[in-house]
Amino acid sequence: MSPFDPLIRDPHLLTVIANFWPVRLDERRFPVERRLFATEPGVQVLVLSQRPQAELRGDAVLVHGLEGSARSRYMRSMARALLQAGYAVHRFHMRTCGGTEHLCQTFYHAGLTGDLLQVLQQFESWRRTPVHLIGFSLGGNVALKLAGELEESGGKYLSAVCAVSTPIDLAASAQRIAQPDNRLYERRFLRAMARRLRTRPEYRFASLHGVRSVRDFDNRFTAPSFGFRSAEDYYATQSSSRFLDAIQVPALLVQAKDDTFIPFESFSHPAFRTNPHLKLLATEHGGHVGFIARRGPRFWLENVIVEWFSRLEQRLR
Repeated sequence: MSPFDPLIRDPHLLTVIANFWPVRLDERRFPVERRLFATEPGVQVLVLSQRPQAELRGDAVLVHGLEGSARSRYMRSMARALLQAGYAVHRFHMRTCGGTEHLCQTFYHAGLTGDLLQVLQQFESWRRTPVHLIGFSLGGNVALKLAGELEESGGKYLSAVCAVSTPIDLAASAQRIAQPDNRLYERRFLRAMARRLRTRPEYRFASLHGVRSVRDFDNRFTAPSFGFRSAEDYYATQSSSRFLDAIQVPALLVQAKDDTFIPFESFSHPAFRTNPHLKLLATEHGGHVGFIARRGPRFWLENVIVEWFSRLEQRLR
């Protein structure tokens, strides 16, 4: 895998530039099929699927991050790279995301794996598994946690898992994003979370007084909505770091040491030394999902992931 040569070295600028970098995903060449999956009574999630024009190599399911959707830049650029490489791509929406607020009565959270598992089980009934699973940011936590929960049965649904810029320790990441240098990001997340909250009738007039951080929001709304005692209980039980030891499929974690949201100390977890299925690809620079290169393939991350999948497939031949 080629080393990452960042377009710029400032992690905040790289994070912002990558978020707004234009990506054209040709939906005429790769028509989009919208499919709703019923995952629980009263809950439906949306998946956007596209197929390559070339011979099909396999399927890949992509999971977005906090307040993201299939339209997020990283989702579209990854989908484009995979389609061009011959994979069918399925961009999974967490519940209420991507304009689906009306399809369920609850929100998503960082460890909610049941909806994704239900989709994979449906894929399995269609003989479309195992799939490559790719999660970004909060979606990376969901992907890794699910792989760990499945343990030895993971290979039935997953051929490999890739997690990018992942808050494997949710408490540490909530603390990091609350730091002064991240205040603009946190305010943006809070505005988006508040808008989503108020799509629910029971929260339409909810007071956000005193909610000044993601942790405050999780403590007042996310945790009680899903039966957690507090934000601390939610973070402790839903962090994928608790499940890394149990992962039994190849798992690649791509992480920048200067990630603006995630302290790199989280990746000193002993599972990276003891679990042979885990591979940590750490770069000096990259910010948060900001892997835009100065030289070589502009979208370095997408190239690395496709190359890693190709190597795994060669080993199985």
